[in-house]
Amino acid sequence: MLKTPLTSVAALMGLAGVSLADVPKVATDITPVHGLVARVMQGLGEPSLVVPAGASPHHHSMRPSEALALSQADVVFWMGEALTPWLEGAVDELAKDAHVIELLELEGGLALPFREGVGFEAHDHGDHDDHGDHDDHKGHDHGDHDDHEGHDHDDHGNHEGHDHADHAEAGHAHEDEHEEGHDEDHAGHDHEGHEGMDPHAWLAPENAMLWLDVIAAELSEHDAENAATYAANAAAGKLEIKEAKVEIMASLGKVREGGFVVFHDAYQYFEHSFDLQAAGAISLGDAADPSPARIAEIQQVVKEKQVSCVFSEPQFNPELVATVLEGSGAQTVVIDPLGTGLELGSGFYLSLLKELGAAMAECH
Repeated sequence: MLKTPLTSVAALMGLAGVSLADVPKVATDITPVHGLVARVMQGLGEPSLVVPAGASPHHHSMRPSEALALSQADVVFWMGEALTPWLEGAVDELAKDAHVIELLELEGGLALPFREGVGFEAHDHGDHDDHGDHDDHKGHDHGDHDDHEGHDHDDHGNHEGHDHADHAEAGHAHEDEHEEGHDEDHAGHDHEGHEGMDPHAWLAPENAMLWLDVIAAELSEHDAENAATYAANAAAGKLEIKEAKVEIMASLGKVREGGFVVFHDAYQYFEHSFDLQAAGAISLGDAADPSPARIAEIQQVVKEKQVSCVFSEPQFNPELVATVLEGSGAQTVVIDPLGTGLELGSGFYLSLLKELGAAMAECH
């Protein structure tokens, strides 16, 4: 029988001093968060995904394998109740022994309120807040984080036993990314009034870079032996995002010259980061079916602002987009804030940014 030399086994199991024995089990909610965690864990392990690609973050019904992943997790990273309200109870019940990090509530992140009106008439990119103070976030101290694009992440507050940062009120407005025609009022939260913060915060590269460091620090608390690998992966991931942002920014010049309309208001973080401004949205931020009056209003916006492109989404009714485009001469391109169809893994988040940038550039 052929025997593998011990030196080869050591090389396979312990490249560059990496230890796989105590890598924490990690659960994530949506694909962009999974991608960021996978980047930090690259070479060590892979996180689990609770909301599979193509599923609705708002209404997904967990399968047994996804519930098991939560129950076995040492650490859970999720956007928060503002995006997936149904997941809050599951996390509390199934992951009660895990350390839970709610990314929307981390201090220093870019937090934007829902925009109002069909054409966002009152919106100003200057009117936004970084997340403020929250005291209860799993209480252990991650120490001092680097300054992320001008944000300071030192003092992490107390959230169920470890210190992650004084958190901001992320708001209670939430939406359905992938389903049509659901009620506009869910569990007492008002979508029609768009109260609270827009939860699509993963589309701001600045937030993603902040979160990479938080993820690395959290995993290092559970797995000190691999702390250097987590930190190096996070640093490499941040550099990749910075370089991608420069490339994408340069490719979007024509998009800034011509107006565009989105299917639903899920992209303002991307717009904020890349100096863009949508002319309006066909649907509300929760992607509920627009009323005939709203369709008429958005048709008027397309005409008055000489909109050259309408961005549709693969999960929603293309006939609505065709109705809005009628007689305008505008083009349409399909985009997706969750990157449905992209390969999961450590390169997912970078691919998501680049796909959005390329799709927008193609439409002008």
